Amino acid sequence: MGTSVIRNLFLTACSLVLALSGAASAGEPIKIGTTQALTGHYAEFGIEQLRGLQMWVADVNSRGALLGRPVELVHYDDGSRSARAEDGVRKLIEEDKVDFLVGPYSSALTLRASAVAEKHNFPMVASAASSEEIWSRGYRNIFGIDTPAENYLKGLQAAIDAGAKTVALVYAETPFAEDTAVGVRKKAEASGIKIVMDESYAPERLDFTAMAESFARLDADIILGISYLEDSIAIVRAIRKTGVKPMMLAFTVGPALREFGDRLGKDAEGVVGVVQWLRSVPLPGAQDFAYRYRKRYGQNPGVHAAIGYSAGQVIEAAVRLAGTTEHDAVREQLRTMYFRSLLGKYNTDDSGRQVGKTNYLLQWQENQRRLIAPAELAEREFIYPLP
Repeated sequence: MGTSVIRNLFLTACSLVLALSGAASAGEPIKIGTTQALTGHYAEFGIEQLRGLQMWVADVNSRGALLGRPVELVHYDDGSRSARAEDGVRKLIEEDKVDFLVGPYSSALTLRASAVAEKHNFPMVASAASSEEIWSRGYRNIFGIDTPAENYLKGLQAAIDAGAKTVALVYAETPFAEDTAVGVRKKAEASGIKIVMDESYAPERLDFTAMAESFARLDADIILGISYLEDSIAIVRAIRKTGVKPMMLAFTVGPALREFGDRLGKDAEGVVGVVQWLRSVPLPGAQDFAYRYRKRYGQNPGVHAAIGYSAGQVIEAAVRLAGTTEHDAVREQLRTMYFRSLLGKYNTDDSGRQVGKTNYLLQWQENQRRLIAPAELAEREFIYPLP
């Protein structure tokens, strides 16, 4: 065999190896990393967010993957603790070599986790995190999909329009709750509503007997709790036991969950909640998502499942628009793109703060979560004052 023939065979073999190598590289998974609260204080929310993310991964892979590559989800339980979220994100970046990050549940955990992402110049899509502090640090790698805390309670205009004049405000000592309380104070001042009680409490507190007695003395039109699940349930129980009857009883987070009504029973009737998503809201994909989620997990999705799914959708849209997983290109899309996810409009300002999303108002009526505001989407009328 001549030298030229051997050389040509060698070059052909090299080309084949390179081609196969490129194909293998193209088939490597795009890794999405996250920590979620699968145990601890926020477990109800973290489990739902993880399920939503897992469902998105299954969907994107069934559609033929992303840029020709399968998507893989790598996740850790952060135990509802900031330090574990921080350690988990560091491990995802340094050891697991993920491509992109989805933030954990809660503003407190996201503050710590996003600091690690920023240090590594690593894009992170925040899930259920809305504290203004997250967006005020000058970071370039954190992008929110949730409504900012100060805008969280715009839906309470319904009570103001109905004639409410006074509000008793109580809130957990967390970044989200404290920022939301700032928004309530601004809203009250602008609307001429008098705040007759403004009191914080430790997030783990579950005895609200003394607080309920204060509610009875003050007789506020609105009792508003910026709270989570366990504390909102405990506050309602204390209020019902004391016999306090405000014209409106409202909370963040807790009333959006089916468990809120299951555990409170008839005591949940009339309670109002602020929520980012409901399956009954006539938005594209809501009913389909709810149906498929129920088949997959055996129960209806709550808002946090939709948040987890939407975080994946946002990453997918940014990667497809960029045409690459290169961080600079994807980061630019996350900063500038306009997109409608399952959760609603995605549109951030230069800080990564979400400015496109608005919230809804629900009310527990006949043991169901019913959408009551905004008026153009409402499925039931707002019951005010409570009987």
